[in-house]
Amino acid sequence: MLLLAMDTATPAVTVALYGEGRVLASWEQIDARRHGELLMPAVDRVLTSAGRKISEVTGLVVGNGPGPYTGLRVGLVTAATLGAALSVPVYGLCTLDGIAYAAGQAGLSGPFVVATDARRKEVYWARYTDARTRATGPAVDRAGELPAEVTALPAAGAGALLYADAFADPRRDAPQHASAGALAALAAERLAAGEEPGPPHPLYLRRPDAQVPAGYKVVTP
Repeated sequence: MLLLAMDTATPAVTVALYGEGRVLASWEQIDARRHGELLMPAVDRVLTSAGRKISEVTGLVVGNGPGPYTGLRVGLVTAATLGAALSVPVYGLCTLDGIAYAAGQAGLSGPFVVATDARRKEVYWARYTDARTRATGPAVDRAGELPAEVTALPAAGAGALLYADAFADPRRDAPQHASAGALAALAAERLAAGEEPGPPHPLYLRRPDAQVPAGYKVVTP
């Protein structure tokens, strides 16, 4: 098994190659405005670093979000295109699940919440019983309007730090953004257990910011 993983649902452009039970190479850059520009060079960089060829990849893993429309679709379209070109399966995982898994690797245990920045003073969030098990979500809400049983938990992710006043225990030592290495490792665990991850379907959770203006003036007959 040689999995190429990527995620563009958060400000991080993150790519990893996973095989032989470990992350062979990874790369990430925090830049919310350059997902499309950075992703494919990152794929080339990771493959070169690991000394592998794209033709050796046996599957792709991509973060489904939730995330902003424009950034999220960069990773999903790239993964789908590469999967079709290589004739290999493409697995989709919730980006928040990847952050939760990485938080567990960083030492966060027990029930906790993952929250990422959804803009508009909102967060994308999900509640976890442990690093591998999602209990609630994903959902999008204003940080100050989350249920008390959610905000009382230890919280990982950039959203928890951005709205630290809304969370009782925001963890600065926990991962803030998506990790392709964590996504790949989680997918590999599930595949090994006979639990095939779902398809790469985007989790937008709300309408895109761009809207068709109303009241167009007709200038043609």
